[in-house]
Amino acid sequence: MSFSFTNPRPDPEPSFSFTGPADVEERLREIADMAQEILRLVAEVRRHISN
Repeated sequence: MSFSFTNPRPDPEPSFSFTGPADVEERLREIADMAQEILRLVAEVRRHISN
């Protein structure tokens, strides 16, 4: 399943382009990095709201 912020509806059929464990690990690192950035931005917004 894929997701895009410009098209939030998931594709009807899942599609994955991983070719091996190294690709999976790289994708997981990218997802973890994105999650950290999202959490940082949420914390920043909360700081602005509370001030």
